[in-house]
Amino acid sequence: MPGSPEVKNTLDAMRNKTDRDDARGIAQILRTGWYSRVHIKSLHSHRVRALLASRKAILAKCVDLENELRGLLRVFGIRLAPRVGHGSFDAQVRQTFADDEMLSCALVPLLDARTVLYKTYPKLDNAVKALTKADPLCVRLMSIPGVGPVTALTFKSAVDDPARFKSSRTVAAHFGLTPKRYQSGEMDNPGHISRAGDADVRSALYVAAHSLLTRNAQWSSLKGWGMRLAKTRGHRRAVIAVARKLAVILHRMWVDGSEFRWGAQEHCGRERVTVRGFVH
Repeated sequence: MPGSPEVKNTLDAMRNKTDRDDARGIAQILRTGWYSRVHIKSLHSHRVRALLASRKAILAKCVDLENELRGLLRVFGIRLAPRVGHGSFDAQVRQTFADDEMLSCALVPLLDARTVLYKTYPKLDNAVKALTKADPLCVRLMSIPGVGPVTALTFKSAVDDPARFKSSRTVAAHFGLTPKRYQSGEMDNPGHISRAGDADVRSALYVAAHSLLTRNAQWSSLKGWGMRLAKTRGHRRAVIAVARKLAVILHRMWVDGSEFRWGAQEHCGRERVTVRGFVH
């Protein structure tokens, strides 16, 4: 906590900076009750997060090199298909400039570097899948539609200890999925989501929510609620709302040891959606 920007800004308001004044200022800050203790994650969680970070970094570099190659080829009128699989990218690109010696001299090193990087990606991806498969909690969390190995493992390693959250509703706020608000006098601006906390968890939950609404064909009360919300508030806001729900559901399933509740289908022409005990 003493190294946080909030504490630094508070201590900077003091006239003189000495060790004694800093100690007195920190004591005053703690007395206000505005700051909570910081959770120190276990070494196992840090190891898992290192694996996930390595996987993400390798994939990001591969995508960067692919985009660079696409841009360079476009100058010569060569346009690749919008969607080319990572595994078939090398073979498809090499044949486009095989007859141009100078262009090959310029682009082959980029393509070779990308290929070397990509060969390490399946190893990291398989390690993530193997780790998830051996974890009973992650297997149970993946029963939620849209939640895959990366989302389950990212969420578990970030939370580390579910008991540190008194309520499952606070988990979504911890990862920055709740809207921030600025109110002063006649001004009341609800604003966008706060984007606080771990960005990787927020991104994983967003991807899982998007997959649930667009790719998963199996019906659930959560998907029904999200689809109705998309019709009135737009797809992007619906995805964020579903991601917020997923954070709550994942934590509740972890604490209770319960299974995902698919909910009841439509009754009497009116759909009644139940998500973890709450009716919408």
